Amino acid sequence: MEFLGKTNIDFIGKRKISFVISAIISIIGIIGVIQVARGAANMGIDFSGGTSMQIKFSNPVPIAEARAALHQNGIAKVELQEIKEGNKLLVKIDKNTSLALGKAAEAVQVALKKGLPNNAFIVESSTEIGPSIGDKLRKDTLIAVLISLLGIILYIAWRFDLKFGIGAIAATSHDVLAMFAVFFVMNKEINLLFITAVLTIAGYSLTDTVVVFDRIRENLHKNLKGALHTIFNSSINECLSRTIITSLTTFMAAGALFFFGGEVIHDFSLALLVGIGVATYSSVFVASPIVLLLENRALNKQGTKA
Repeated sequence: MEFLGKTNIDFIGKRKISFVISAIISIIGIIGVIQVARGAANMGIDFSGGTSMQIKFSNPVPIAEARAALHQNGIAKVELQEIKEGNKLLVKIDKNTSLALGKAAEAVQVALKKGLPNNAFIVESSTEIGPSIGDKLRKDTLIAVLISLLGIILYIAWRFDLKFGIGAIAATSHDVLAMFAVFFVMNKEINLLFITAVLTIAGYSLTDTVVVFDRIRENLHKNLKGALHTIFNSSINECLSRTIITSLTTFMAAGALFFFGGEVIHDFSLALLVGIGVATYSSVFVASPIVLLLENRALNKQGTKA
């Protein structure tokens, strides 16, 4: 089944507009990464340290009542998130509280028993992370992302050409920064699930970019008549149907997780949705135009020498 007929869209001709848009997104993303490195963003307890509990109640419990019960018993700095399915409540207490590490979970249970005596509950999960471990996790995570990006450029440079490697790393870095930009602007929590989504999208972006690059390289080897601008545009248009179908099906799967997957993976699926969108955009409007600019520069240098 052919999703689209033969198209002739001038993607390369719109590269100046796309570069401006991508530059703005990347700058915001860089600011977000710096804030994450400083620990100044909305960091989850994975990276900042603290206590996280998932509690299941026998009856529905409004967040306002749960918060009042905790406040009345001396637990003021607490983040509550309702999980509608199963009368569950997600309780998060960061490290900057008067409660000693290891005592927060016990204090929450005591407070809820006193404040909600007619609503029995069980603790389904409880996690406590010290601030030093959270700080190490944050630094190690950023290093892991950088190493993965370095691995991408080395692979593409070996598989295709250094110019293609630079284009791939630019597109993948753009996608990673875009995800950080969206979560930073929306003040979403940066946790290990978000980093998992970032690395997943990095791989997805690379796959999408490689398909387009392979068609460009194939057409360049055929020595098709016409300017490089035309060859690159033709290659992107030839892959357009495949790109859209792949993105739509993946987007639908991530969308199902977003709407029906529950509160626990809500932000994770949101990160996937953002990443799929920007990865599709970057493979067309970022990676290919950058390779074209590098190809033109190389040809101009050869012409000068000649």
